Order: sequence, then C-alpha cells, then structure tokens
Amino acid sequence: MRIGELAARAGVSVRSLRYYEEQGLLTSNRSASGQRHYTEDEVERVRFIQRLYAAGLSSRAIAEMLPCVDTPSEQTTDTALERMEQERERLSTHIAELERTRDALDMLMAMARTYRERMGLTAAE
Repeated sequence: MRIGELAARAGVSVRSLRYYEEQGLLTSNRSASGQRHYTEDEVERVRFIQRLYAAGLSSRAIAEMLPCVDTPSEQTTDTALERMEQERERLSTHIAELERTRDALDMLMAMARTYRERMGLTAAE
C-alpha cells in the first residue's frame, strides 16, 4: 500500500509516517519512481508506535524498544521493560515537579485572595 493509504488506515498523517521513517521506526520499500510502499503489517506497527507516543515515550525510546517487537527474545524483552521503567521514572519525576509548581501557584493564589480581602476588594472590582 502507498503512504496515503497507510496514513488513512492507521489514523495518522502522512507527515507522521515520514517522520517515523526518519527516526528509524518504520521502513518502506521504494518503487522505481521513488514512491513508498508498505506491507499490511505496517498498519499495526504504526498504531503501536502511536500508543507508545501516547504513553509519553520519545522517538528515541521507541526505537530502543522496537527490537522487542521485531525479534522477540528474552534479551529484547528485558531491554524494552527496562527502558519503559526508565521512562516511567522520568514521567514520575516530571509529575512531582508539576505538582510542586501547582502547589506554589495555589499558595500565591491564596496570598492574593487574602490580600484582596484585607484591602476590602471584591472579585468584581
């Protein structure tokens, strides 16, 4: 199938597919005229890549995990699991930082409300 059909069937843009190829996440065969052609298996591969992106993984992390899909073995599975654990820890750290930032904003909002009350201001003023 050609790139437009793969994009439509997998629910992504043609631009995304080109990016996936640039990142080494997806491969195609080229016709004599240079058109990309994909196999039926690529539809599910693109959907899988989309799920990994939705889980917060970078293209680099995805590229490190795809050998588990392409050539499943104990080693590739362990590598993929280890990489996912690293990504989960990175996300947890980021979430904690965001929570601290939100808490600081909550404190500033409370201070502003207290100031407004002391000044005798109402929300409409």
